[in-house]
Amino acid sequence: MHKHNNKFNFTKSDIEKLTPPEKGVITYFDTGFRGLKLYVTANGVKTFFVRKMVNGRDGRFILGQYPDLSIQNARDKALLTLSDLANGRNPNEEKKANRAEQKLGDLFIEFMERYSKKEKKSWVYDQREIPKFYSDWFKRRLSDIKRTEIQRRHEKIRDENGLYQANRCLERLRAMYNKAIEWGWNSDNPTLGIKKFKEVKRDRFLQPNEAKDFFESLKLEENIIIRNYFYMALFTGARKTNVLEMRWEQIDMKSALWRIPDTKNGEPVVVPLISYAMELLNSMPRISEWVFPNSKSKSGHIEDPKRAWNRILRRANIENLRIHDIRRTMGSWEALTGASMLVIGKSLGHKSTSATQVYARLTNDPVRNSMEKAINTFMEG
Repeated sequence: MHKHNNKFNFTKSDIEKLTPPEKGVITYFDTGFRGLKLYVTANGVKTFFVRKMVNGRDGRFILGQYPDLSIQNARDKALLTLSDLANGRNPNEEKKANRAEQKLGDLFIEFMERYSKKEKKSWVYDQREIPKFYSDWFKRRLSDIKRTEIQRRHEKIRDENGLYQANRCLERLRAMYNKAIEWGWNSDNPTLGIKKFKEVKRDRFLQPNEAKDFFESLKLEENIIIRNYFYMALFTGARKTNVLEMRWEQIDMKSALWRIPDTKNGEPVVVPLISYAMELLNSMPRISEWVFPNSKSKSGHIEDPKRAWNRILRRANIENLRIHDIRRTMGSWEALTGASMLVIGKSLGHKSTSATQVYARLTNDPVRNSMEKAINTFMEG
């Protein structure tokens, strides 16, 4: 429609109707914001830009591609760019300098300090895993690391460390590049288009026929604090880290409730405490703010009970059971004893947008009853 009229008020519908030229590029001018332009290439790519003389030379300043950059954002960006140029700042020179200087190792440090440590509960994994798998690239410029290399590294990590590790590493590298772009690096993310390997959801839990041997082995565990930790993990179905960081101040002994202030999904969760959990808490001395203290650890509480877990499994002759599977065990046992999916979701603190209203109407009584029934079945059977 604008074949002969290159000046018009940019709107979504009009820009989408623009047809690419047979060759070269065609430029359009926005009457809605003087100075904003759009060029369309023969392969249909539409790019916003502004043009201005800088130090006697004609300068083109790319703002971004449509539709990734909306019309309103392009106008805002055009205003900022023209303002910078009027004040003697050249965005092209700054981008060029940033691209020339920033190496992957520099980006890693910036990523950790500006984003990961401030925004992510799991930042320690970024701190550990990114250097472990990508440190040989740390001295290379961001634009020098190519998609084909990242694809090969993705496959190498899968072959040597498993597909779950490979997928998590790819996610971390992708996030780093996304942040670099957000912070002014002017190029495409080289991880885009690399597919994660298909993951199979783990469904392992402590089977009914394993329960007797497991509990007998758990009773024999000499480290009482760690033994109590595993009991509590089983009685509450809470996440490993939340149980490790359990504090006495979070427990309402009168109402038999444990309020976890900060969970993986970012919201507080109230866990009903069944009678076995209350008996356990009543039998434990309060020698620290932590329910499961460890005076030798930096945090003051137990941090990694993996060695004790392996001892317990060896004694019970149980294979392929992880600590996180304890959480799945509570939910699975509730299901086996006839609990509804909503009650199970509530007892495990699952976040669900579609069922939030139903969760809100659930009281803690049927949830506690469901958890009680599940544990009783297996403790007594």
